Amino acid sequence: PFRFMPWDPLAALCCGFQQQQMSSITAEILNAQDDKTSGAVIACLQGDAVFQELCKKEFELIVARDNEDGEKLQAGVNEAIKKGVLPGDLPPPAYDQVDVLGKTADQVADQIIAKLPKSGGCVMILVGLSGTGKGTTVDKIKSKIPGATTWSNGNCFRSLTLLAVTACEQEGKEFDASCLTPENLAKWAAMLEFGQFDGKFDIRINGLGIDARVSEIANTMLKEPRVAKNIPSVAKETQGEVVKFAGDACKKMGESGTVVLVEGREQTLNFIASPHRFCLMMSDTTVIGARRAAQRIAADAVGKLRDGDDAAAVVKASLLRVAAA
Repeated sequence: PFRFMPWDPLAALCCGFQQQQMSSITAEILNAQDDKTSGAVIACLQGDAVFQELCKKEFELIVARDNEDGEKLQAGVNEAIKKGVLPGDLPPPAYDQVDVLGKTADQVADQIIAKLPKSGGCVMILVGLSGTGKGTTVDKIKSKIPGATTWSNGNCFRSLTLLAVTACEQEGKEFDASCLTPENLAKWAAMLEFGQFDGKFDIRINGLGIDARVSEIANTMLKEPRVAKNIPSVAKETQGEVVKFAGDACKKMGESGTVVLVEGREQTLNFIASPHRFCLMMSDTTVIGARRAAQRIAADAVGKLRDGDDAAAVVKASLLRVAAA
């Protein structure tokens, strides 16, 4: 669905970052590793043929990965609809398109916040192509709204995997994906409860001899190898169950007065109810590849930077390393 636009270094690399007024990169900017760092790296490497080629490749990789991930997620959603876990007649919700070209993360966050309720809780859904800054935007919004929280499906998948592995162990066998039947998944999903415990929202796992809150075991049981290695198999079969659980959890938090920030893919987030939906996009998609390339270069450069070094020279050396990798 994305067409690579003709490469124009001045338009693609500069126009989106001129507003940040960064003509040179410094050690302080490089160490920050944020959206301003990316802008400064792009300005530093403007017109470099190696950088331009790297940007093209990064954009093509982003689109290919996003399309592949989208197809996998849609397959999981279709399976959940077949099982009756998710509704099959849900009309696609509308998203407010937010063009991030030429804007800092703070400006994008402020634009979204201006459209959220001025008081009380809500659920904010954020989607968009990889590289448009979804994670950075959510972090900025969270820092600007007191008491705002983010939702991640990760601990849901881990909790279901723990239950699946435990069920197999209690039957005296190793985990096998054949145990992930619709009946078992429904039974294990019913063992997860989201609510307020001692004044804090948490997930309670209650079944198969386990009675624990996720916050208590997030870095112990849920990180054990027997869980970690089997998460991909469980996640593949439980998209519907986790999305349904996430929707209910976010609704509870929003109704309690919390601003809940959820970012991810449309394929699954379409099923989480909210009128506050935003899609980050770029009117010039070439900048997406430039941002990703700049992030990779900055990450390499900051590890090589020493006191007294010329930051621009370090960045240019990192470009050659990253491009050759």
